Amino acid sequence: MKSDAAKKGVERAPHRSLIYALGCTPDEMNMPFIGIVNSFTDIVPGHIHLREIGEEVKEGVRAGGGVPFEFNTIAVCDGIAMNHAGMKYSLPSRELIADSVEIMAEAHAFDALVFIPNCDKIIPGMLMAALRLNVPAVFVSGGPMLAGNLDGKKVDVSTVFEAVGNVSAGKMTEAELTRLEQVACPGCGSCSGMFTANTMNCLTEVLGMGLPGNGAIPAVDARRRGLARQAGEQVMRLLKQDIRPKSIITPDAIFNAFTVDMALGGSTNSVLHLMAIASEAGIDFNLATINDISRRTPYICSLRPAGPYHIEDLDMAGGIPAVMGELKGLLKLNAKTVTGKTVGDNLTGVKNLNTEVIRPVANAHSATGGLVMLFGNLAPEGAVVKKAAVAKEMLEHRGRARVFDSEEEATKAIMDGKIKTGDVLVIRYEGPMGGPGMREMLTPTSLISGMGLEKDIALITDGRFSGATRGASIGHVSPEAASRGPIAAVKEGDIIHINIPEYKLDVELTEKEISDRLAKLPEFQPRFKTGYLARYTEKVTSASTGAVFKE
Repeated sequence: MKSDAAKKGVERAPHRSLIYALGCTPDEMNMPFIGIVNSFTDIVPGHIHLREIGEEVKEGVRAGGGVPFEFNTIAVCDGIAMNHAGMKYSLPSRELIADSVEIMAEAHAFDALVFIPNCDKIIPGMLMAALRLNVPAVFVSGGPMLAGNLDGKKVDVSTVFEAVGNVSAGKMTEAELTRLEQVACPGCGSCSGMFTANTMNCLTEVLGMGLPGNGAIPAVDARRRGLARQAGEQVMRLLKQDIRPKSIITPDAIFNAFTVDMALGGSTNSVLHLMAIASEAGIDFNLATINDISRRTPYICSLRPAGPYHIEDLDMAGGIPAVMGELKGLLKLNAKTVTGKTVGDNLTGVKNLNTEVIRPVANAHSATGGLVMLFGNLAPEGAVVKKAAVAKEMLEHRGRARVFDSEEEATKAIMDGKIKTGDVLVIRYEGPMGGPGMREMLTPTSLISGMGLEKDIALITDGRFSGATRGASIGHVSPEAASRGPIAAVKEGDIIHINIPEYKLDVELTEKEISDRLAKLPEFQPRFKTGYLARYTEKVTSASTGAVFKE
């Protein structure tokens, strides 16, 4: 056992003494030591109940013959951090989470790990750590929040963001907004739509690192506690069988994850995170391959923000197993999972209990996937858009560039009514290095939607979007402006051509015009000179590589 390095032999007597101080018994000293990686915090609604989940996991570990030791990671709530300086720290927290788990697990020589994430960056950060450490591991999320209810209508945090635009447009009073904000998020759990957190929890299940039910069982459902106990028991079986993350997260698993992502119309952030996870696993996954997957994968689940349903509806329809059952002919069924069985084995007997929430392939919302990558002279290395959440009128759009060098400038212009029908907002210097931290742009996109302009205005950025974003919102434009990508050459009034069905994103300039403009730009000056963001700026790579750190 790996933990023997900290507890076996005469020279480890001082170590054992410290472990006895924790309350361990002599019998337990001979058992496997299991790290419980919890992301509990009081400031994140998705995480306020994770102490309870942790206790259930510990019970499962003890039942399986292990000794559990819990430790914590940081966790940022993207919703609370949105549209201010705090959002610069959200994506960078992913690398800190991976690093901190590595430090704790290696320093204390754990034999296996159970990870308890729930929200956005925490999930991929922990998956990256699991691959890096490559000891037997199981994931169990805290589960999704239930939708809120206002006058008999289901609402969520995305409804509130868009309501701000309604108020700005005079369609809603501030008193009505107050009523909405007090009921939209009714309790614990990751925000209730197919936003980034739930996308990544669902894809963790698809990757094979979470037990069936990981993605969709609500946070307040008793089955979530049962799943946590099962995760604790299952990690002990994986330890005995020596099944490790790198034997589960393979090219086939990444392929399956992108396939289900397309069928769900998941968050655009999933592309960023799956690329980072693939990088940690040593898997070379080309961005262009994503469009190949999208072309052959039907979009079968129209969940918020693209459609009317919430994660609780997906759960009642059979959850991710039912989605994968509908896609069975498109998946790599021999891929391994933490159940100890293959994907194909896990799908035996699975049923779709609601064919409107999870449509059969023959009745898909679209014959092609909900996410696509765009390429062109404005994004040579790619950009991403949630096609499933784009109005038909905006699938192809040609418009005048309105250029802003920060999210704040663009938000003010929208609020002041300076953006007109047909415009293409360009928000740049918000990429991984330029931001730094690649802020999510939920505020400007929600303002556009709330004002009823999502069929008239497009937005492109080298930053990124919340999973709650809808409309013609194109993010992750690479290379970013701070790296002298073509987006830095765009000027007010340039004509931008978006063609989502053809996977194209171009500015109507010649290559010479672009290169001449870029040559005249001053050298980019990092916005932070000290602290973590200064170090992050120095090390982070392009969004096209998952915004991972340089080797």
